[in-house]
Amino acid sequence: MRWTLTEDQELFQEAFKGWLERFAAADQVRGWLEAGDPTPFERRFVEEGWFAVGTAEENGGQGGGLVQLALAAEELGRSAAPSAAWLASVLAAPFLGEVPDLAAASLEGAEFAVLAVSADRPLDARSPEGATVSYVLAGDRAQRFLVLDGDRVLLADATCTPRKLLDRSRSVADVTPESTTTVLLERGARDLLGRAALRAAVLVAADSLGAAERMLDFAVEYSKQRNQFGVPIGSFQAVKHAAATMLVEVEAARSLVYYAAASVEVGHEDAALHAAAAKAQVGAAAERIADSALTVHGAIGYTWEHDLQLFYKRAKLNNRLFGGPDVWNERLAAALPLVPVV
Repeated sequence: MRWTLTEDQELFQEAFKGWLERFAAADQVRGWLEAGDPTPFERRFVEEGWFAVGTAEENGGQGGGLVQLALAAEELGRSAAPSAAWLASVLAAPFLGEVPDLAAASLEGAEFAVLAVSADRPLDARSPEGATVSYVLAGDRAQRFLVLDGDRVLLADATCTPRKLLDRSRSVADVTPESTTTVLLERGARDLLGRAALRAAVLVAADSLGAAERMLDFAVEYSKQRNQFGVPIGSFQAVKHAAATMLVEVEAARSLVYYAAASVEVGHEDAALHAAAAKAQVGAAAERIADSALTVHGAIGYTWEHDLQLFYKRAKLNNRLFGGPDVWNERLAAALPLVPVV
């Protein structure tokens, strides 16, 4: 199945892609990553309205659904742009929606808040006992944190200890809540968290799709430039097969991501299965593409000077972010009915 975007979705994707090409080019991204400070990008991202895409208009956003957010995630992955703050805010938005003034402030960058949940397990998995939450996505970027207390959601300040990642385009921190300032929700936190987990699965898969597309482009371009035995390596059958396999996986991932996004957005009865399939299959496919692209490039692909390493690291982190393929495949297996052997 090939997914077809609407005219509005295509226009949005092209506009956002063009904006990223101007303001998040490879040399700019490298500068932010080397400095360890994506603030210039995040500030422009907020000021020019992209931060508000996908958030309800009544909460100060620009509207748009999960497919539009998936398109944004795909382009962020394709450019290796810093995206931890954006993704964390998207996942926190439904919780902040209970307090419209706070939601609007977050979109303006004044009170940026993120969910105090670990990025190394599914969002709706039970957190370990204790006050400190490890590996909170964008924990080093936020002013305040949404903390789960049973079925309640609290807004709190916190002490943060940043952790280093091999993929410098995202950031995490260990978060220890200090003081509760607001009770956002008295009940319903678990239900919201379950829905946020599906959104996270779709958006991380979309990011992987963008990174995979870019690595495929790199591999094809390099195979035309690199010569061995007097001919481009792209003329070798093994390289052609590798490129064809990468292309098939990218196109299959595209339809899976968009379908899962639409399914979760409309609340399809099998939305949880579709999101799980996207997270498990697209993340694993992007990691395979990363390995194949690196093989095509040889030793140069490992170097900091070559842009491939940015996307290689991004794909590797995405495959584990909010749970690896084994976790999401287990969810699929548990949800699907057993078929008797005939």
